[in-house]
Amino acid sequence: MRQTGGLLLRAALPCAILAGGWIGFSKLSVQIEEKPAPAADERTLRTKVEELEVIDYPVVIKTHGVVQAHNQVTLAAEIAGAVTKVSPSFETGAYFSKGETLIEIDEQNYATALSIAESRLSAAKSALKLAVLNEERKLRLIKSNAVSQAEVEVASATREQAEADAELAATQVEQAKLDLKRTKVLAPFDGRVQAKSVGLGQMTSPNSPLGEIFSVDFAEVRLPISGRQLQYLNLPEFADDSPVEVILQDAINEASGVTWRAKLVRTEGVLDENSRELFAIARIDDPFGRESNHPPLRIGQPVVAAIEGTVLQDVIALPRGAVRQLDKIVLVDQTERTLLPLSVESIWSDAKHVIVPGSAIPKGKWLATTAMVFTPKGAKVEIIPDTSPTASIAESTSEDGSESAAN
Repeated sequence: MRQTGGLLLRAALPCAILAGGWIGFSKLSVQIEEKPAPAADERTLRTKVEELEVIDYPVVIKTHGVVQAHNQVTLAAEIAGAVTKVSPSFETGAYFSKGETLIEIDEQNYATALSIAESRLSAAKSALKLAVLNEERKLRLIKSNAVSQAEVEVASATREQAEADAELAATQVEQAKLDLKRTKVLAPFDGRVQAKSVGLGQMTSPNSPLGEIFSVDFAEVRLPISGRQLQYLNLPEFADDSPVEVILQDAINEASGVTWRAKLVRTEGVLDENSRELFAIARIDDPFGRESNHPPLRIGQPVVAAIEGTVLQDVIALPRGAVRQLDKIVLVDQTERTLLPLSVESIWSDAKHVIVPGSAIPKGKWLATTAMVFTPKGAKVEIIPDTSPTASIAESTSEDGSESAAN
């Protein structure tokens, strides 16, 4: 009996395991009913829009340059000597006037040379007078055969030599006067001292540099013009051509708002070998504001130039921020409120606008100015009202006539 009970227990254990597995499989194999996922909310595209208007757009060329003196020279001595006086106007940064004495060189030797030359001239004039009288007397005597022809010829030669000596002495006097005059170094124009290289007591020699000076009546700026910009400018090529207006602004501190008026007066006439740009020369009158009391425009100062160009007619000025990937814009149909992506080809662009022909934009469209990631053609769009006081579309309405919500 005990043996039979053990056999039954061993046979029942596998059966129990199989039964339990079947029950578990039956429960797990039943498909669980899943609840349907909630439908995704449809998101309406929203954008601000801007009216598009066909206008005449004045082109303004932006370029840059550095202010330069139109006449900058090295002031040099013409004679040798010691510097005896330096004018206060001949200090670095000082202004001077045309004809003003800037430097004086010891004149004692040159005054003495002038006295000697004048004495020689007096002696030469006396010798010439005597030679002329002698020649005249010989010419009278030869008529009575009192003197020979040879004596007359000698008298004439003596008179010619005396004339030559007198002319030489006169030239020496003029040279001595010129050397004495050169002991005072005069300003060749109204200008300013850039650098001083001589001091009191210093010895000079002919052509030794005394300093660097430049004129202040006007300054110039060399402005590069690209080939693309040239087609929108009428640059002066001849002396009687009308100048072109230019506005200059400080390139170092643009926030200052200070501007200077200039005029393009000529071009260099050749393209730069490296950049293939044409350089135009702008002139600024009274750059240091000595007469106009305008803020000074200093030599060497970098400036940004705005040049008045031609006027583009019948065009549309697109805000640069509304143009994507250089030539892509999105329009909004004013009636249907649907999107119309469009590629455009610009004829001009600057920092604020991209200019396209007026015929490139279909009528009855607004320009979408809000950046949208996805802009399918024909998609409905909601207009975001522009709350600015000058907005042309401040109260856009939806298709059913109700006011479009901003939130």
